[in-house]
Amino acid sequence: MQLYASVGTNDLDRAIAFYEALLGSIGWNRLFDNPGGGRFFGSIQDGMFAVVTPFDGEAATIGNGTMIGFAFDSRAGVDAFYHRAIALGGTDEGAPGDRGGGSYFAYFRDLDGNKLCSWTFAPC
Repeated sequence: MQLYASVGTNDLDRAIAFYEALLGSIGWNRLFDNPGGGRFFGSIQDGMFAVVTPFDGEAATIGNGTMIGFAFDSRAGVDAFYHRAIALGGTDEGAPGDRGGGSYFAYFRDLDGNKLCSWTFAPC
């Protein structure tokens, strides 16, 4: 299964800089720029993530209950992605930690308030 997800932004230049630095830290680089405004990251094989201006021309808003997760093979990967997001200006929504059932998650919001997480089910 492949993942494609996108978030909206009201400040495209700022959002692209945030995601270039954050996603670049896990090897997800620019795939292409959206002619309508935005950038796609990742790979056709591993999935794509985009930051875009809304197609309808209205202001971008965050979704209540919407969250996008990035899977990692280790807790160290979860921690590094979370801390990179915070260093880039993201805000904490739940520091890395055990969430039960062998899961390990970290939650944060991007510069526009979109909720993201990094997670693994890998042992310590």
